[in-house]
Amino acid sequence: MAGEKSKILIIGSTGHLGQYMVKASVSLGHPTYAYVRPIKPTTDSSKLQLHKEFEAMGLTLFQGELDDHEKLVGALKQVDIVISTLAVPQHLEQLKIIKAIKEAGNIKRFFPSEFGNEEDRVSGLPPFEAIHVNRRKIRRATEAAGISYTYVSANSFASYFVDYLLHPHEKRKEVTVYGSGEAKAVLNCEEDVAAYTIRAATDPRAANRIVICRPQGNIVSQLELILAWEKKTGRTLKRIHVPEQEIIELSKTLPHPDNVRASILHSIFIKGEQMNFELTDNDLEASKLYPDYKYTSIDSYLDICLVDPPKIKLAAL
Repeated sequence: MAGEKSKILIIGSTGHLGQYMVKASVSLGHPTYAYVRPIKPTTDSSKLQLHKEFEAMGLTLFQGELDDHEKLVGALKQVDIVISTLAVPQHLEQLKIIKAIKEAGNIKRFFPSEFGNEEDRVSGLPPFEAIHVNRRKIRRATEAAGISYTYVSANSFASYFVDYLLHPHEKRKEVTVYGSGEAKAVLNCEEDVAAYTIRAATDPRAANRIVICRPQGNIVSQLELILAWEKKTGRTLKRIHVPEQEIIELSKTLPHPDNVRASILHSIFIKGEQMNFELTDNDLEASKLYPDYKYTSIDSYLDICLVDPPKIKLAAL
């Protein structure tokens, strides 16, 4: 049953999305665990503070490295579900998690770290495609190991891309439009992605399926987003279009990780990869799967940005 309480372990809990997963798991009443790097004299004070906050929330912390196979297996044997939110540079490190899950033998479900485009049905310019390739490797390794899984395609995080496209904390007079600005993207709030993920964790309908976060209220083009922002602010923004070919060239010439960011913009906002395929019978659309959950629409998120635009950190690539 979707309402069942399970012991949920989050790997990557101190990262951006991981913190949302922790809060969602705790709020739904699941015994929640985190596998975190050991505390060292060089550990950043913000991480120490986060550990204290986790413990105050009732989390059980396992300290260990992913390379510490025995420690990882020992932690896994105490939980039911594993959710990885490891950052892009660590994606292939999940092969160690898969190996440990197979040895532990008790894990009911594994969520590998994706939370972006639907990996098996999109492609990108080489810098972004390299990320897709690694995520697909983790999918295939999970399946080959016979581990029950759920893949979550969260598409794009609204906080990051609204900040990147509109700069709501500034009163700019112009806005950059990538390509024609007409391609549709899906912009979801991290809280909602985490809420859907934790609900899916104990939902038998989501076993060995793909959950795609594509709520109708979050499907939007750049031009629609800009127009909505203009109406809310009462300001008219000058649109400066960057042609597709220029973005392609930037993906070739910019240093890493800026070349990856250019490739992501191309995939999402020029090619419209997130909306370029129809959902199949094997897909589970999150807002239809959990219609009782009230997600934050992009329109409502812009209202939040009017009052107190979130401060955004660039994702590790």
